[in-house]
Amino acid sequence: MNMVDSVIQLKCNCNNYPWGKKGDKSAAARYCARTPGTDFKIDNDTEYAEMWMGDHPSTPSYALSTGKPLEEILKANGEALLGPTVLNKFGTNLPFLPKILSMAKALPLQLHPNKDLATELHKKDPSKFSDPNHKPEIAVALSTFEAFAGFKDFKTISSLFSLPPLREYAPSHPLTESSMKELCTKLLQLPENIVRSVQDSLAKVSREEFGDQAFILDLLPRIQDQYGPADNGTLVALLCMNFLVLQPGEAVYVPADGIHAWFAGDIVECMARSDNVLNVGFCPAADRDNIELFTDTLTFHAHRKEEMLLKPVKSAKGRDGKTVEYRPELSEFNMLVTKLGNGEKEEVPRIAGPSVMIVTEGQGKMRAEGKDVELKEGWIFFVGQGVETEYVAEHGGLQVYRAYAE
Repeated sequence: MNMVDSVIQLKCNCNNYPWGKKGDKSAAARYCARTPGTDFKIDNDTEYAEMWMGDHPSTPSYALSTGKPLEEILKANGEALLGPTVLNKFGTNLPFLPKILSMAKALPLQLHPNKDLATELHKKDPSKFSDPNHKPEIAVALSTFEAFAGFKDFKTISSLFSLPPLREYAPSHPLTESSMKELCTKLLQLPENIVRSVQDSLAKVSREEFGDQAFILDLLPRIQDQYGPADNGTLVALLCMNFLVLQPGEAVYVPADGIHAWFAGDIVECMARSDNVLNVGFCPAADRDNIELFTDTLTFHAHRKEEMLLKPVKSAKGRDGKTVEYRPELSEFNMLVTKLGNGEKEEVPRIAGPSVMIVTEGQGKMRAEGKDVELKEGWIFFVGQGVETEYVAEHGGLQVYRAYAE
């Protein structure tokens, strides 16, 4: 197999969800536009939310040189490109899906169903739930990244519901996973006029009464500017969920059934190969899914916010010590991040499975199978199994994110 077959530069596409950043403020759009020889042009009046880098049919990637869909290439060359382990375990599709997200507004308050529920939903409504897979995911910050993820500890939630505007909604007994389910269901089912009234009253609570949760007073008007003063999701996010502010290189992990809502910033996201989602807030009422289905599926473990973070570890897949790895608790993928200064290099030994990589900063070369491949910011490549690679940074440095399975 020659290099053309095993290292494939990709042409990817952006979708245009209304929460995306506009025009060239969107990292997703800027990266997408950097790929040479495409017809993608940035319109500064258009939102660019996500750039997908993989073989999922919802927003597929194509070989830049031939225009063939990556999915078609993998189906025709599964054993050579994916390797026997990945092929036997996952079939001819990539088991992961990397994306670049650029957020000006909060994404819907959501969860991704586990495999059992995803299979059931896919059978019932394949047009809405396009596959039977789960969708645990990681998000690594490229800029300052704000997110709601997981639940606050029960003591903090109980303290908030002792505030005067919230007392009538407080559980009648100590919080447990069961009573958290009742609380979230109650908040999501409140009529709009009550949600509006509660938010109005919360805005009048003093910072002193909120204590270490006083940031709620800063976030409330920001969310209201985006989704109005009567979105039920606002109450769940502010009162029950952790609010995280991550800096570049910091990451969060959300397991299947985990509640989350990305809020602002640019990230590299990677997930198991799925497009299934249940939404209950930060979106029009008509777009919200069944609340009982959502809360029946949701995992109600309490987490300290630190427990939501995914720490990188030094990777054995970087022979020169310039690569770290994010290893979420799932079998589908890991994420390598290599950062080089000017003139530095990093050898990545053969990976026994496929990978997809994007250059997020700088430029240089990748040596693979005896040939040099040019690397520039925004360029994206599929790398087949068993290919040893070496990155060399030029003109200031190089940063590469690379998702893989083996």
